[in-house]
Amino acid sequence: MPLIKLLRPHQYIKNGFVLIGPLFAHQWSQDILQLTLFAFISFCMVASAVYVLNDLLDIEADKEHPTKKNRPLPSGKISLKTAWITLGLLLTGALTISFNISIWAGSFVSTYFILNIFYSMKLKHVVILDVFIISTGFMLRILVGTLGLGIMPSQWILLCGLMVTLFLGFTKRRAELLTLEAFGANSNITRKVLDDYKPAMLEQFISITAACTILSYGLYTVAPSTKALHGSDNLIYTLPFVVYGIFRYLFLLHQKDKGNDTAKDLLTDIHLLTTVACWAIASLWVIA
Repeated sequence: MPLIKLLRPHQYIKNGFVLIGPLFAHQWSQDILQLTLFAFISFCMVASAVYVLNDLLDIEADKEHPTKKNRPLPSGKISLKTAWITLGLLLTGALTISFNISIWAGSFVSTYFILNIFYSMKLKHVVILDVFIISTGFMLRILVGTLGLGIMPSQWILLCGLMVTLFLGFTKRRAELLTLEAFGANSNITRKVLDDYKPAMLEQFISITAACTILSYGLYTVAPSTKALHGSDNLIYTLPFVVYGIFRYLFLLHQKDKGNDTAKDLLTDIHLLTTVACWAIASLWVIA
């Protein structure tokens, strides 16, 4: 269905970052879990609103893109009027739900949407900063699931979240460059910022952020504060899943032409999906 495709519900898996705060802070009361569910729903709505906004702003460029031309708006399956009405309803619902959770939650959701307006209009063309803006969107998800619910965020969780989202952002840019090479397309019809990214530079960024992700998560698992909170020093045994997941993702990037759509890659690659599931189960086992 074109409308469902416009909303990109498979991307909602990214909003799982909202759940990290309550999970690792041991905040599992019925009230907190209920608020967490509403926070997740509000971020799904605002994320879809952003996707619709991006498609509206990029409709002309997408018509010339080798794959994006098949999206509902550039292909003409969804009218501009329908898209704008959908955007308004999604944004209204997201803000209503989030501000009913707390002022902090509403503020973070509002900031996410406003940030993406600036990103779509200008900041996506600024090399390196564009990836940091993407990462900031994920950090706002973590903050909604922590400060937005009255939970103090762990500095380790924020650091790990920053590193892994920067890693995913730079791998996405590398995948886009690989797509350009494969189709022989001009970056003027995709992302202008790709003119400023070079493969060797991106490989360095990816290596650094991958290493920092592994190191920061490893240090988090053995930190005294982590051991005291969870009453166990066994969280370190979840580290191999993180390492394997990163290596598998790099394999998909370079050998399977993946990386353009992280959510889709996760849901369609059995190795990644199994790794994330095993990490989640192992983490819950230790934490609980």
